[in-house]
Amino acid sequence: MQESTEEPRLNVLGQPLRDCSHDPKTGFFRDGCCATGPEDRGLHVVCTRMSEEFLRYSKAQGNDLITPRPEYRFPGLKPGDQWCLCAARWREAFEAGVAPPVVLAATHQKALEVVDLGDLLRHALDLQK
Repeated sequence: MQESTEEPRLNVLGQPLRDCSHDPKTGFFRDGCCATGPEDRGLHVVCTRMSEEFLRYSKAQGNDLITPRPEYRFPGLKPGDQWCLCAARWREAFEAGVAPPVVLAATHQKALEVVDLGDLLRHALDLQK
């Protein structure tokens, strides 16, 4: 079940939500987009670019994003991969000083329920010169 068609897919900048990654295929719905819906209890809405530092941090916190898990359609991630991350995990990593960079155009507006826009802006890949 996809996000309600009555609710527009907007990013944190109020613009149409762009795709995050098709290789690897990301998103709660594995459609390449950080869209969400009622089934997405983890709120996988922050489009991030994986860093070695973040991947090590996440594994140490008990969320191994490196090891492939085919039974969950999870390919395993490496630095440079883009992935729709849970908003709470991004905030936790931010508070620990290891937040991965963010693609604002592909980060769903629902992320703002958990994460401060200013924090996302400071980690934005698509605002860098």
